[in-house]
Amino acid sequence: MVRTCLVALVVACAALPARGQFLESEQASAGPTLGDARQQKFKVGLEVTADGGPCRGVYATLPVPADWPEQKVVIVAEDLSPDVRSLRYRTLPGGVKQMVVEIPDLPAGETARAVVTFSLDRAAIIAPADPTSLAPPEKPDRALRAFLGPSPYVETRHPKIIKLAKTTGEDLAGWRKVEALYDTVREKVEYRNGELKGAARALADGWGDCEELTCLFIAVCRAEGIPARTVWVEGHCYPEFYLVDGAGQGHWFPCQAAGARAFGGMPDQLPILQKGDSFRDPDRPGKTLRYVSEFIRGSAVDGGGSPRVKWIREPA
Repeated sequence: MVRTCLVALVVACAALPARGQFLESEQASAGPTLGDARQQKFKVGLEVTADGGPCRGVYATLPVPADWPEQKVVIVAEDLSPDVRSLRYRTLPGGVKQMVVEIPDLPAGETARAVVTFSLDRAAIIAPADPTSLAPPEKPDRALRAFLGPSPYVETRHPKIIKLAKTTGEDLAGWRKVEALYDTVREKVEYRNGELKGAARALADGWGDCEELTCLFIAVCRAEGIPARTVWVEGHCYPEFYLVDGAGQGHWFPCQAAGARAFGGMPDQLPILQKGDSFRDPDRPGKTLRYVSEFIRGSAVDGGGSPRVKWIREPA
């Protein structure tokens, strides 16, 4: 995952229109609404070169944009060189969509290419006008429970994180409690680019980048029984939290942990790559991943070369 956060793009977004349609329920006024969508094209893929000799059995996976309530995705073009035997797609548990590329044989010095162009309609999200009825789910189902425990760099059981969660907004509940947690995280952790270190160290150090601020906000929410998860967009990430309205309908609400304040809504319209922060990938058994990144393997032929890869993820 790229560590340089593109927070400036959020600040530059134009004011959102007041109109929109409900994300999950047209009758649930406490839920978020969609603003106008921005249409954009985005390329994802790879170029593989056989350096120093022929290569065999090149196999690669990489995350691609998928449909979410605020994002609709259509494949508009696939650019495949003759060496590519197959290109397919699969979805991992948790909703991560991957492109899977297989290149059985690649002669020395040759370059194989597999690049897909996606058309995305990515809507901004408008916070609810009246969030007073919103509360954490009383009996989270199995899917929601995955967003209540620890995950890589989200130390929900760390004593200092639990203390921060319990002592912030002690007399508050629901939306106001989550907003107090949000403001406290932003007050205690200065936004600054740096190495990945997670929620607990960011709290101790008093600084971190978009990933640390996101991790800490998610950790304090989960410590208070509020489901929360990471949203990964191109070059940046931000958190979402889950509350239930008075009619029993649940909603995911985004917020901007780093950069311009945005709570319960999201002006950012960057392509969404995945949501969540604890994944299993069958190609990397035994590992829990906070982000499903690109993966490649291949072998040399009779002591020949090795595959050199260039990953492609850029606006079209």
